[in-house]
Amino acid sequence: MTVVDTIKDTDALTLTVVTELAAPPERVWRLWSEGEQLGRWWGPPGWPATFPAHDLTPGAESRYYMTGPDGTRAHGWWRVLAVDPPRSIEIQDGFSDAEGNPDDAMPAAVMRTELTPVDGGTRMTITTRFPDAEAMAQVIAMGMEEGMRDAVGQIPALLAEG
Repeated sequence: MTVVDTIKDTDALTLTVVTELAAPPERVWRLWSEGEQLGRWWGPPGWPATFPAHDLTPGAESRYYMTGPDGTRAHGWWRVLAVDPPRSIEIQDGFSDAEGNPDDAMPAAVMRTELTPVDGGTRMTITTRFPDAEAMAQVIAMGMEEGMRDAVGQIPALLAEG
């Protein structure tokens, strides 16, 4: 199992998913930097993501949608806050409409991913920081914790392809 820990800290308003992957940080970085690879694991199984726009330049934005088994689409956006390849990325993450416009009725959060070399691979720590307790509770109730665990669980098969 790749997910080694999930930490929900309601005082700090964070959800952290820690994963250990059998690949060096440079390879794991490609899972974030290449839209095609990102689309193969971002989103729970059965909900593949498509990134029609993806740019990890600080200040740039990415747009994506996940397509469910019945064709339903769930749209989202990222705004890149900081990038330090292949060590870390920090983005603002939110929901959007089909045209990519942020959905102000839904909370946005800041997600920081750190890639740390470990013996035989990489420890990937994804920490999502919510603006307030209500936003955290809303997104957790929507299944974010399970969704993140399931999404990250798809990565080993992708890494095994090379």
